[in-house]
Amino acid sequence: MTQLRTYYPEIEPYASGHLDVGGGHSIYWERVGTPGAKPAVFLHGGPGGGLSPNQRRVFDPARYDVLLFDQRGCGRSQPFAELEGNTTWDLVADIEKLRVMVGVERWQVFGGSWGSSLALAYAETHPERVTELILRGIFTLRRAELLWYYQHGASLLFPDKWEHFIAPIPPAERDDMIEAYRRRLISPDPQVRQAAALAWSKWEGETITLLPDPAVSNAFYGGEYALAFARIENHYFVHAGWLEEGQLIRDAGRLRDIPGIIVQGRYDVACPPQTAWDLHTAWPEAEFIMVEGEGHALSQPGILHHLIEATDRFAGSAFI
Repeated sequence: MTQLRTYYPEIEPYASGHLDVGGGHSIYWERVGTPGAKPAVFLHGGPGGGLSPNQRRVFDPARYDVLLFDQRGCGRSQPFAELEGNTTWDLVADIEKLRVMVGVERWQVFGGSWGSSLALAYAETHPERVTELILRGIFTLRRAELLWYYQHGASLLFPDKWEHFIAPIPPAERDDMIEAYRRRLISPDPQVRQAAALAWSKWEGETITLLPDPAVSNAFYGGEYALAFARIENHYFVHAGWLEEGQLIRDAGRLRDIPGIIVQGRYDVACPPQTAWDLHTAWPEAEFIMVEGEGHALSQPGILHHLIEATDRFAGSAFI
């Protein structure tokens, strides 16, 4: 039986700082690994999820030089929980500014969940800047994907948790849960905003693993984390990511010359496998790995195993 790969040892950044990206936004970045080694950029989920220390640990620090950053409005980026000037295309531009700051022509792009959306948007816009794509838990903001998770679909698998999610919303408003939450998450009343943020965040935190995992879900209960996470995520979903319907899969042909690996949990409720399969169909050149018996989160053992196998496989690839 194959022994599952797990995280590389804990590691601290060798450099960190803030980059002024314009529009009043300053994004926090950090670099881990070996300076001058194979460059990579890690794109976290959410939107609004921010960084966590384990995200540094999916790359061999001896062979990679990895940049990670808190996307606009979350984590240590400023202003906190800000929605103005915070769109998919702002983030794509930020990635390019960070690449120039690092001083590399091309780099590996790694993204899961919303990070897979952002990775696709970036790679389809700047394919010449990407050496490889490693994607997990594919999400492309199509209307059906949003409705599945926030209106009807996932609710059938988690009826008990769904009751908590809909509780802050009066029955008359439940025909459009994303919009109903929007009204509360931008409310001038901080108590209304916070209550909605906690309910929104709790729903996701408790449904992204195959089995309950407090080590994952507890992170979603923090008031400050939940506020940025829920406000920014809802803001992106109300606007469908500023994407045309189906755009990321429609334009997957632009990825044809980029080596890629798609890792998808069979029982991913947040981002069901159909989206990953649709991407695989549109981009057959990429390797597709369906991980049996796993859900959505990066920390799911089978998913983590295949992601680390992927980063190791590409570690020796040329990047000049």
